[in-house]
Amino acid sequence: MSLQVEDSEILSKFQDEKTRNEAFNLLLKKYQQKIYWHIRRMVVDHDDADDLVQDVFIKVWKNLLGFRNDAQLYTWMYRIASNECITFLNKKKQKNNIPLDDVAYELADSLADSSYFNGDQAQRKLQEALLTLPEKQRLVFNMKYYDDMKYEEISAVLGTSVGALKASFHLAVKKIEAFLLSRD
Repeated sequence: MSLQVEDSEILSKFQDEKTRNEAFNLLLKKYQQKIYWHIRRMVVDHDDADDLVQDVFIKVWKNLLGFRNDAQLYTWMYRIASNECITFLNKKKQKNNIPLDDVAYELADSLADSSYFNGDQAQRKLQEALLTLPEKQRLVFNMKYYDDMKYEEISAVLGTSVGALKASFHLAVKKIEAFLLSRD
């Protein structure tokens, strides 16, 4: 098994035109699955998530030369992915001219049809509960709960203070608990 390539090595290879494609392939290997699941938990549908992952990595490719090391690479990519999710969900609301609650119902329906979420009943209930949260709260919850990110890292991704994130996470947990209790 190969060792994980450091971001600094990927960035350095990307600067050189001769090794740029190799660097991008390393970046994909290292982050594509993490980004996919981050997006998938937001948009639920596999095909939508796949499309958004492609959009994210196209943006990464176009902007990586201008990337300055003032943030961690994965934080920067999570920010792009999070923004793509929010834009996608907003477009879905506008296109269907429906309120966010109905988007949540629509996503819950595709959750019911999804083979990925079909196993564990508790997991499905948690996903349904997450769909009732506002997008930002859902992002915070997913990054904290699923991606095990520290508040400081989430703060760098979302540009929100650590205090506000803690409050948002706490509120999300309360809403999820209330949703789950109301379904028992």
